[in-house]
Amino acid sequence: MRICFTLAAIFIVSFLLTEVHGQSRRLERAERAYSAGEYYEAINLYKDAYAAVNDRDLRSEIVFLIAKCYMKVSDFRQTEGWFRRAINRNYDNPEVYWYYGEALKMNEKYEEAIEQFEIYQSLVPGDPRGEIGVKSSKLAMYLMDNPTPYEITEVNFFNSRESDYSPAFANEDYTLVYFTSSREGSNNRRHGATGGYFSDIYESTRDRQGRWSAPKPLDGINSEFEEGTPALSSDYTVMYFTSCKALRRRSNGCQIYQTTRSGGRWGRPELIDLAPDTLVAAHPAISPDNLTLYFVSDMPGGVGGKDLWKVTRNNKNSPWGEPVNLGPEINTKGDEVFPYVHYDGTLYFSSNGHPGMGGLDVFKAVRSDNGEWEIENMGYPINSPADDFGIVFEKEVERGYFTSNRGLRSTDNIYSFYLPPLYFNVDGKVKDTDSDQVVPGSTVKMVGSDGTILEVDTGESGQFRFMLRPDVDYVFLASKEGYLTDKRGVTTRGHDRSTDFSITIDIQSFEKPIELPNILYDFASWELRPESMVALDGLVETLNNNQHVTIELASHTDSRGGARFNMELSQNRAQSVVNYLIDNGIPADRLVAAGYGKSRPRIVDERIASSYPFLPAGTILTEEFIETLESEEQRETAHQINRRTEFEVLSADYQ
Repeated sequence: MRICFTLAAIFIVSFLLTEVHGQSRRLERAERAYSAGEYYEAINLYKDAYAAVNDRDLRSEIVFLIAKCYMKVSDFRQTEGWFRRAINRNYDNPEVYWYYGEALKMNEKYEEAIEQFEIYQSLVPGDPRGEIGVKSSKLAMYLMDNPTPYEITEVNFFNSRESDYSPAFANEDYTLVYFTSSREGSNNRRHGATGGYFSDIYESTRDRQGRWSAPKPLDGINSEFEEGTPALSSDYTVMYFTSCKALRRRSNGCQIYQTTRSGGRWGRPELIDLAPDTLVAAHPAISPDNLTLYFVSDMPGGVGGKDLWKVTRNNKNSPWGEPVNLGPEINTKGDEVFPYVHYDGTLYFSSNGHPGMGGLDVFKAVRSDNGEWEIENMGYPINSPADDFGIVFEKEVERGYFTSNRGLRSTDNIYSFYLPPLYFNVDGKVKDTDSDQVVPGSTVKMVGSDGTILEVDTGESGQFRFMLRPDVDYVFLASKEGYLTDKRGVTTRGHDRSTDFSITIDIQSFEKPIELPNILYDFASWELRPESMVALDGLVETLNNNQHVTIELASHTDSRGGARFNMELSQNRAQSVVNYLIDNGIPADRLVAAGYGKSRPRIVDERIASSYPFLPAGTILTEEFIETLESEEQRETAHQINRRTEFEVLSADYQ
């Protein structure tokens, strides 16, 4: 009996040791795959290890790592679910909330993402990623509510069921395109990181009818390993590309090669020694003058994960200098990848460290006058909650291609983009200020900040129309004999969408005196009050717009008070207006001050009659008439209407 019990105990211990060893071996295999960047394979290995593990904390760690693997292979729905599962298991690493927020953001759940980023901020207040996550989510909602005018289309003739990305123009008329693809074809090795085939560089040509040929592998460049991200010199004779000689469970890193085209064929690729072969040097981009090579690397001395670097040379035949990091304005704690240099010198790149919509976003960077980088998110729909990268432009037109893994399949696909030209027009009419009716036969002159000057006659309709140019300030001046010229302004600066503007220019007839509203004084004073000065600034502008006129400034009082006192008071008030105009640059010989006291009571016009029904149109507001009004309030209104400052055009031929 004792022997049987001992044998049973030995069997149980042996079984447990074997089981523990099996668990450890499964986990080690998963960890080796993860460390080698073979995330696709690591997912199944971690799931296998999870099923064999009983320790609760270790299981939570495995769930977290599975979620990170799904994020690495851009399966965002699975990413969200597995990070949520890790949180439900009370996983004790606070980073899980930041990762969960990122997953929610990639699935366009921005409000929920903000909640997770705020939790992470409270747990790790010193890490800027929480604050950046909140800003990114709010920015994403704003960008989606305010899309840019870019038109984007998935390019089906380039894309396959596998990943297709990083297009590059290979000739000057844009009829030859190189791009990276992991489709089944020239290289049928499977990649442990993505589960797809090893990538190669493919080419496609557009014929005269606009049809693209079936993509085929580029001769003389592809190998048994991975090649991709081609970039060509401005004359299309030199190509730079990435080659990653990845071996199973061990990576020799990625390196950049160059090759020269001669007689329509590419020569033998040559290594550009930028970093040790165990590190990454990838995603080349060449400047228009071919003297600066930008690339991506994780070499020491960087700011974050993968950074943008550059090397320069004095001329095309000189060797490249030492790598220089582009610094913290460009690079972040995250990854900056897939640079591209436009013909105008603008640097484009993708980043998951700058505030963006989710995953990688495309950014543009321009040097300011003081040498600092000004960085701008390209906005929606170029960017999306998914990964957006690998952009390329035509030279003269805002058109080209970029890469995105948006959509249900979450595989990299090539999209075209196009910014339609902007069209601006202005439609307007010229109206009489007093009658509010159109003024037929008036003249409208358009003056643009770009030097444009055009003039039209409005004809019987009193209407006009001009075509406008982008990024120009315009002034429209309306004039007619017997009227004061007036103007309106329109600007197309800052408008990124085609717009039709509508304006009305009101011009004032000077056949009769023109009242200046809100010219106010204290009792028995001729000192201008501050609000009067604001009103007179409009008259200064009118006189500057009508430099051929001379005017009389006339001041009137009500009928109360002595005639001599009122006459002196009104003369001083008129002179105070003239003095203000002179102080503001109006020549004195264009101005006459006249005080009329109470000698010219106001004649009620239609405008006054419509505002005050107790004052019939055509009535002269004499002292005798005012005394007949029913109430003190009505009488005071009539006196107030008599107290006025007017100007009358004396001549229209001032030189």
